[in-house]
Amino acid sequence: MKLVKEGKTKTVFALENGNYLLKFKDDVTGTDGVFDPGANTVGLSIEGMGQGGLRLTTYIFEMLKKNGIKTHYVQSDIENKTMEVLPAVVFGEGLEVICRFKAVGSFLRRYGKYVEEGQELDAFVEVTLKDDDREDPPITKDALAMLNIVNNDEYESLKLQTQKICKMVKEELAKFGCELYDIKLEFGSNNGEVVLIDEISGGNMRVYKDGKIVEPLDLVKIVFGE
Repeated sequence: MKLVKEGKTKTVFALENGNYLLKFKDDVTGTDGVFDPGANTVGLSIEGMGQGGLRLTTYIFEMLKKNGIKTHYVQSDIENKTMEVLPAVVFGEGLEVICRFKAVGSFLRRYGKYVEEGQELDAFVEVTLKDDDREDPPITKDALAMLNIVNNDEYESLKLQTQKICKMVKEELAKFGCELYDIKLEFGSNNGEVVLIDEISGGNMRVYKDGKIVEPLDLVKIVFGE
């Protein structure tokens, strides 16, 4: 294996077969020691988070696969906290695609004059640039095309896939009495096709149960009945 990138929550290796290996860490994003899926810095380390995040990611990717959704997922080794994935080229230097079902987090901070906390949102999709120095600025469809980051066809595919995938995840979590407020996805291009990449775990979503936010590892325990 060849080290490719040391990320915030994962280490990326290149495999001899042309695929990549993601090694999940126990680190999660946040600020001042408080978990926040919308933060762009590592805020804390939670023992067992790497393995737990991979378990939930694998569970969701397998569910998407059964429903005909193409992703970069190949297979996982839960014990070693690794996931083999197909190669994919990110758009620009990376995008984050957020699907929002409730007005919380940065959406509420920006648009609080017009919405109330927890107000229903209809699977609203927004795209931000992965840019720590500029605090991941939101960007529009027109700007993405103008800057040659994502063309209009790719954007429409990205948006439709995001809404479809996130509604599936929302329905799945509802089976466990959990409500998905928002979720952050990433996409890349594999052989010219827009596909879901990275992970889908408690570390990149806000989930509530009985009116209280569910911490990432607690979500794993709820889903797997532990």
